[in-house]
Amino acid sequence: MAVKARRQAVVADVGGVKVGGNHPIVVQSMTNTDTCDVPATVNQVMALARAGSELVRITVNTEQAAAAVPKIVETLDKFGVRVPIIGDFHYNGHILLKKYPDCARALAKYRINPGNANIGRKTDENFRTMIEVAIENNRPVRIGVNWGSLDQALLTRMMDENSRLPEPKEAREVMMDAIVVSAVDSAKAAESHGMAHDKIILSAKVSGVQDLIDVYRALADACDYPLHLGLTEAGMGNKGIVATTAALAPLLQEGIGDTIRTSLTPAPNGDRTEEVIVSQQILQSLGIRSFTPQVTACPGCGRTTSTFFQEMADEIQTYLRNQMPQWKQTNPGVETMKVAVMGCIVNGPGESKHSNIGISLPGTFEEPKAPVYVDGRLMTTLKGNQIVSEFIGILNDYVSSHYAG
Repeated sequence: MAVKARRQAVVADVGGVKVGGNHPIVVQSMTNTDTCDVPATVNQVMALARAGSELVRITVNTEQAAAAVPKIVETLDKFGVRVPIIGDFHYNGHILLKKYPDCARALAKYRINPGNANIGRKTDENFRTMIEVAIENNRPVRIGVNWGSLDQALLTRMMDENSRLPEPKEAREVMMDAIVVSAVDSAKAAESHGMAHDKIILSAKVSGVQDLIDVYRALADACDYPLHLGLTEAGMGNKGIVATTAALAPLLQEGIGDTIRTSLTPAPNGDRTEEVIVSQQILQSLGIRSFTPQVTACPGCGRTTSTFFQEMADEIQTYLRNQMPQWKQTNPGVETMKVAVMGCIVNGPGESKHSNIGISLPGTFEEPKAPVYVDGRLMTTLKGNQIVSEFIGILNDYVSSHYAG
């Protein structure tokens, strides 16, 4: 199935990053440091930005965190890191944004959860205050509905209305409807307070794969705001990666989604940048965006009892990713390059010929030589203990000659 043309969403500007319309789908992430720990937060933002996060969200939940935000942004600027910083607000955002105007100015966008901002109650003063601060500072907002903190008054009213229907819907369907209504009505409320239409981004987070697909299809039909996609509380490791991919891929193929995040629970002391790499890989695997040269490698079988080709594939993929910050500046287009590291003669030469550059390593009992193919033609044959370094040299020469700045 080919990826459909992107739906024509309104375009929002988040600190210079265009979100929506035909602009590239944006990869974003979020820190898990204590925001008032300025060095730790700066270091994690820098790591996420280096990994390719184009927007980074930070928690702003206390006065100490709000006071730290300008220092964080200033320090990042001194290091030359210009990634837009988004403030994540719940419950007390209206207080913090008013009390700490430097924080409000330093942030590129505010994330507001309507379920935690008293919208829909007798007064929406908290929500309105945050919108007014955003207008004053010319900042966009993401109105992010999450089913774990959905406006219970709204849900109760819709459940009651549903129960009186001749043919009531199932509770799940009413829940999905309530999420969409909460997002769209909150956006309309923001506009009624003076927020420009192109300053609003919406999200509707749930933790079930099919729920996410259904709710975003409905939300995309209900509005033209840019949409942020993400499976909330996706989980750890393979579960989180597979669930996020299964949820986002159908939507992205249908042209739904303008920014994405992979919300992985990191292992203890784990690398937060993994969620950025997963988001990039989802987009690259679907052929939507390219971020780094891709390595094709066979899974191995009885013909490949040596682990050498696995180790080489991993080393090459790591090398390519580490080179990308430099290549991105000097060798535009290199992110589309395809590399093959194959383990035996069965599919090795054929797969290598289909790549820009590929190597077919000898399998068990095969002659100890490794033919290298460049743009479909046999270039040379490597032997001995320096195969990896020699192949990297060929790869570097290819990058220099084919992707010159």
